[in-house]
Amino acid sequence: MTDQTAHRTAVVVGHGMVGHRFVEALRARDTAGEWSVTVLCEEALPAYDRVGLSSYVGAWDHKELALAGNDYVGDTAVTLRTGVRAESIDRDARVVTTSDGAAVPYDALVMATGSYPFVPPIAGHDLDRCFVYRTIDDLDRIRTCADAAGPGAVGVVVGGGLLGLEAANALKQMGMTPHVVEFAPRLMPLQVDEGGGAVLAKLVTELGVTVHAGVGTSAIAENDHGINVTLADGSVIDAALLVFSAGVRPQDALARTSGLPVGERGGILTDIGCRTEDPAIYAIGECAAIEGRCYGLVAPGYSSAEVVADRLVGGTAEFPGADLSTKLKLLGVDVASFGDAMGATEGALEVVLNDAAKGTYAKLVLSDDARTLLGGILVGDASAYATLRPLVGRELPGDPAALISPSGEKLGAGALPDDAEVCSCNGVDKGTICSAIAAGACDIASVKSCTNAGTTCGGCLPTIKQLLAASGVVMSKALCEHFSQSRRELFEIVAGAGIRTFSGLIAAHGRGAGCDICKPVVASILASTSSEHILDGEQAALQDTNDHFLANIQKNGTYSVVPRMPGGECTPEQLIVIGEVARDFGLYTKVTGGQRIDMFGARVEQLPAIWKRLVDAGMESGQAYGKSLRTVKSCVGSTWCRYGVQDSVGMAVDLEKRYRGLRSPHKIKFGVSGCARECAEARGKDVGIIATESGWNLYVGGNGGQSPKHAQLLASGLDDTTLVRYIDRYLMFYVRTADRLQRTAPWVESLEGGLDHLRAVVCEDSLGIAADLEAAMASHVEGYRDEWRGVLEDETKLARFVSFVNAPEESDPTVSFDESGARKVPVLMGMPSVPVG
Repeated sequence: MTDQTAHRTAVVVGHGMVGHRFVEALRARDTAGEWSVTVLCEEALPAYDRVGLSSYVGAWDHKELALAGNDYVGDTAVTLRTGVRAESIDRDARVVTTSDGAAVPYDALVMATGSYPFVPPIAGHDLDRCFVYRTIDDLDRIRTCADAAGPGAVGVVVGGGLLGLEAANALKQMGMTPHVVEFAPRLMPLQVDEGGGAVLAKLVTELGVTVHAGVGTSAIAENDHGINVTLADGSVIDAALLVFSAGVRPQDALARTSGLPVGERGGILTDIGCRTEDPAIYAIGECAAIEGRCYGLVAPGYSSAEVVADRLVGGTAEFPGADLSTKLKLLGVDVASFGDAMGATEGALEVVLNDAAKGTYAKLVLSDDARTLLGGILVGDASAYATLRPLVGRELPGDPAALISPSGEKLGAGALPDDAEVCSCNGVDKGTICSAIAAGACDIASVKSCTNAGTTCGGCLPTIKQLLAASGVVMSKALCEHFSQSRRELFEIVAGAGIRTFSGLIAAHGRGAGCDICKPVVASILASTSSEHILDGEQAALQDTNDHFLANIQKNGTYSVVPRMPGGECTPEQLIVIGEVARDFGLYTKVTGGQRIDMFGARVEQLPAIWKRLVDAGMESGQAYGKSLRTVKSCVGSTWCRYGVQDSVGMAVDLEKRYRGLRSPHKIKFGVSGCARECAEARGKDVGIIATESGWNLYVGGNGGQSPKHAQLLASGLDDTTLVRYIDRYLMFYVRTADRLQRTAPWVESLEGGLDHLRAVVCEDSLGIAADLEAAMASHVEGYRDEWRGVLEDETKLARFVSFVNAPEESDPTVSFDESGARKVPVLMGMPSVPVG
């Protein structure tokens, strides 16, 4: 579609998750090219995942929250204006006036203004140290204040609901000591009952959060170093800052000033088609009072967006109602609520299992004949949520008590009827998913693409996996056409049978000659199970280009050289050698994100000479070319930083030296932060270590790249010895069981039981293999040898480091700059220079 073909304009006021969903839905439906869209986004950033806002803490990278396609690049029918607020609406002229003075005409106006945080009119609520928790900007302001206060400072959260506990978690991650003040007698009063609230409070308190329930906040006053927060019972909390999270209100001010009717409790009043009194104006998401009711969850917001998109292309869609079920992890605690969770239905019966010792609470609400499921609450363990929630309003297929008992029967996806909604975020039922599977969607990615299920919160993915299995889809475990076994099975064969060559393995357990898939995988397995040099004998032919030459090949055919700098440490003498090598060989140098120096532009035949000078200076291969440990990033820690509580540099150096050279299914990165300020960005790494006053907190399964994931807390308060022991087990368990090229984040997700299973294996030795894992790691540490030095000491290996036979004997790959300042890297073999930045 082009601007010339569009002849009607839809203006969207607000670009949150629901506003973005509307644009996507309209563009998908508008096959005739009838509409162009203008989006007015008050925030400086386009649509991002506000539900996952707490994950911004620690990474401090808003790009990780950005919704896919939120900039509409390449779509000429959509104009996005960020940092622009809608000031007024001329309904007669159908024009929106913006904060920058522009007049934007519309044929249809879609209000997606969302909601705003409610701030109680408490004395002192407007002090500089008082914040709300709603946007990325809010978190940036809170972070600035928390940093100034220092580690351990008290932060108060007013409100103990969903957002209140998220805010408390954010403060905890910033290194603060959180207090939560809730006027109701329990936390999350709208989602859990008294019993669930008691278990939740116990679990939250054990995590270091002080809970003040059944009490209000009377006043806030400044003191010499922060604020005093006075509670209704007369107690005073000496704090550094306060965050209001006492609920939200529909953002309907623009509608009010435009004369549009609003609901009794606020919100832009609409009919069941999400249209206001003005036939050209619609409202969606949290700002809409659909038939008088506002919905504060993303799923009904998405539904309203789909309804309006359908209406604009001539449809008659109506708002289908909303599933207000919620499942989330707050401060690491699973909480789920669905259906009539409070048992408000007349004659309702309750089946409750409260295990205070294990910290779990489960309740099912049933009809008066104890056959139909009306709702439920799960705290501490919400694994049954995915199969119980779709059964609300239906007859249970088994004994209710057994369904929530740890030792009782577990419902599978097969127990769900076809019209049971599996993905509540996107309104996808079991039948739709099964139809997609029958039509050829044979994996999670295909089901997501065909149905949109699992693309929002991901809570339904376990059920989708069950449906794939139940539908007879055979998930092939074969590594490739030459091996019917999975990588994990091949690892067990190699380790158990003592096979040391690819030819021996394929002769005994495979077929054919092998390929570019299985050869590097087997090479990695062989390297993980011995201390042999990867270029020894037959192994050399198995390696990919980078491992074949122990350096990263670049786009122009040259290689980069990265010496190891454990923990980012480097002596002045070594820095001088690096500079001299770069100068003498004409290499471009760059400090990497992993706290070391990369030298670009080396030819193959130059590599040994470069390595020798580095090795003579006491340096070694940084393994930047391998599927292995890359770096252990660290802050300066307690050695230099006034906030540091542990020696993060010393720990980073020890860990990098311990795990250097460890071959694995994919690259591995570490981060060690000396305090909760997280300057090493540890929670974005495969292994993250954060220092606290009580020891080290260990995070696992964080990844960067195209699908960034935050690491999850595996264990806390660890001493040095226990920390290293747990990392040994974690890494070796990953090396043994992960799939080919599977990073740690998807590996953890793929484990049956996920993080809980991993914690049981690593911390509790649930499989009885801890000693074996530790011994394997000890063998690796003992047998480590620098791969660069191994080449320099072996004439046979040195002989393979030659360039092409017709390459010029002398070539100057020195990096230069063109007239515009762009870097130019000459391409070998007489090809012209190309700008690379």
